[in-house]
Amino acid sequence: MAGPDTPIPTEVKLHQVSKVLELAFADGHAFRLPYEFLRVYSPSAEVRGHGPGQETLQVGKQDVTIDEVEPIGHYAIRPKFSDGHDTGIYSWEYLHDLCVRQDELWQDYLARLAEAGASREAPPKGRA
Repeated sequence: MAGPDTPIPTEVKLHQVSKVLELAFADGHAFRLPYEFLRVYSPSAEVRGHGPGQETLQVGKQDVTIDEVEPIGHYAIRPKFSDGHDTGIYSWEYLHDLCVRQDELWQDYLARLAEAGASREAPPKGRA
C-alpha cells in the first residue's frame, strides 16, 4: 500500500509508438519508463523470485509492448505485456523507485545481460 509520503501519479499514459509509460506527479516531475525496462523489472515472482538470489534474468524483451494497464485499487497498476506477462503489480512506491533509479537499474540490467552472454533481442521465430 502507498504510505503517506509515497508520490502518487496524477497521470499514467501509454505511448505505443515510442513504447514508453509516462508518469506525471503533482510536484511537476514527469518520467518516461520504456516498456522493456518495466518488463525486465517486473515485481512479479516470475521475475524476482521468492527471495534474494532467485531472480530470473529477463532476455529478449526489447520489442515487448504493453497492451493495457489495469488499475489496482488506489495504490498500483498491472500492465499486460505483449509477451503474455501480466502478474506484476506495480505499486506507486515501486514505480517511483524505478523512475528515480532508472539509469542505475538499466546499467545493472545491461551488465547482467552481458555477463550471461544474453541479448535484449528476441530469438528468431521458431528458436528458443
